Amino acid sequence: MNIVLVAIHPHPSPQAVPLACAFLKAHLEKIQPGRHRIEIVDRYAGADASAGAAAILDKRPDLVALSVYVWCREDALALARGLRRARPGVMLCAGGPEPTTAGEIFLGEGLCDFLVRGAGEAPFAAAVQALEEGRTLTGIPGVQVPGEAPAPLAFSVDPEEIPSPYLTGILDPTAVGGALWQLSRGCDFACSFCFDHKGGGGVRRVSLERIEAELRLFDRLEVPQVFVLDSTFNKIPSRAKEILRLIRRLAPGVHFHFEVRSEFLDPEMAELFASITCSLQIGLQSADPGVLRGVGRGFDRDDFVHRVSLLNQTGAIFGFDLIFGLPGDSLALFRESLDFALSLYPNHLDIFPLAVLPGTRLSTKAAALKLEYLDAPPYTVTVTPTFSGEELDQAQRLAAACDVFYSRGKAVAWFNAITQAVKLAPAQLLAEFARFLGARAGRGEEEVAEEEIWELQRGFLSEIFPARKKAKLLPLALDLVDYHHYYALALMAAPPRPPAPKELKKLDLRHRALALAPSAFLGRFSYEILDLLEAGDIELAPFASCFRPQASCAVIYPAQGEVCTESLDQAYYDLLASLDGSTATGELASRLKLLWRDTLPFLEFALSEGIVILR
Repeated sequence: MNIVLVAIHPHPSPQAVPLACAFLKAHLEKIQPGRHRIEIVDRYAGADASAGAAAILDKRPDLVALSVYVWCREDALALARGLRRARPGVMLCAGGPEPTTAGEIFLGEGLCDFLVRGAGEAPFAAAVQALEEGRTLTGIPGVQVPGEAPAPLAFSVDPEEIPSPYLTGILDPTAVGGALWQLSRGCDFACSFCFDHKGGGGVRRVSLERIEAELRLFDRLEVPQVFVLDSTFNKIPSRAKEILRLIRRLAPGVHFHFEVRSEFLDPEMAELFASITCSLQIGLQSADPGVLRGVGRGFDRDDFVHRVSLLNQTGAIFGFDLIFGLPGDSLALFRESLDFALSLYPNHLDIFPLAVLPGTRLSTKAAALKLEYLDAPPYTVTVTPTFSGEELDQAQRLAAACDVFYSRGKAVAWFNAITQAVKLAPAQLLAEFARFLGARAGRGEEEVAEEEIWELQRGFLSEIFPARKKAKLLPLALDLVDYHHYYALALMAAPPRPPAPKELKKLDLRHRALALAPSAFLGRFSYEILDLLEAGDIELAPFASCFRPQASCAVIYPAQGEVCTESLDQAYYDLLASLDGSTATGELASRLKLLWRDTLPFLEFALSEGIVILR
């Protein structure tokens, strides 16, 4: 049988990996070897459905299977209609969360011949075998056909029984710049807004032997980043620590993204997270215990603060998830949750409106809870008894402001110092920034380009400090913003390879042209930058009372695995700024009235550090 498996991604990204389709292919090829030609096709949301259908039909499939999630339901339906119009007799099926929980829309209009509900490997393989043998699909666990009630969900195949899509070569983990890495199936918790815990078989985890083999592959292929698919990676602390040690030993150059629960963090685990290149996402959702109890979650505020402090002490990178609009939540409670979350110095916040997903326990109680929500993706709540539509709009504007100003603006190092200085709670400051953004707040992050954010931060602070009668602290605040902007750029930049000492000694730098390295950034500051850095986590008013403004210059650059800062005399700052890659450095030094005997050691240092490069 000629089978085409179709994955529809939200947009091109390092997470646009057709993992579900790859598992279907790996399982089918294992239990029915050599019997099928199976091809995976990647599509993107918003792409032309007619062109997509034509491209799929060019492969002359006997069966087309669509993998459908919340973000792509309408695209999948449009693609199915295009396939039906172009070739009415082609066999179509759909699987994934949407067909599992809202299957009637896929069986309507005669779009799909059958649905695969729940974990798809076993029912899809059984359906393919039945089709080959000319048997009916009725009665196959996990398969629903038109005119029949939804079939019971099939038990998920143990992930250990499915060949690794990476080790078998079905997926190339370098193709899109990232890999989705499933370490377990199921979830140990039963939050009412999620269905990760649904389905049979409980939680099943991939063996450490397979994990080790995949890690070796990721390292050998130099995969830039890996997104770990495990609802609670650290649920079994001993296993989590063993995997972290394997990562540290086998794939130290790969960046990993984890989802963790705070209650399973301990000092050793925090140190292990800090010892590898990774970021953690912690599902806080709300800081109100009553709101969390309403959706099946517990919350111990003091314990949460303590566990997160372990991450801060080790320097581990982490962020929180927040959801607004949960049952019992209100705009005031959401603002309190935002204040609490930001007080803990997360590197980023991901904030979402509640989505009442079909098939979740929350969806069965929504009417009783008087939750009003969209009846089609993204299923977001529109009104609750404690959160009006207007208030939900305000919360969305706050979320957008936080995303731009704090998360994308990389403000973790200075945000709380700013809020203390202007005497505003974090949510109040972000509300003011939302006002500053105007119509662009709440329209989505695409409204604000990355290159705009730094200037927006500076412009907003230049407005809010005088308005709060703190104008004298503004230069210091801008110094913090500017320095950490340059620091973030340097942190993400690749340093050049500096010349070897012997090579450096042979260079006639006086007659060579140099240029500032793309990874080095020049900054001017109102205060001596080294005083600012030595002060650590500062409060603006006390610092300003101890240190007088003293203009300074610096170059910020990556070297030897860290970001370095060199305070510069004005003359050497001007020299670095004047390097144009074409004029001899001796001539530039002469223009700036610099003695060559003093300039040469500086340039040799700058070359050896990767601050400047040869042209």
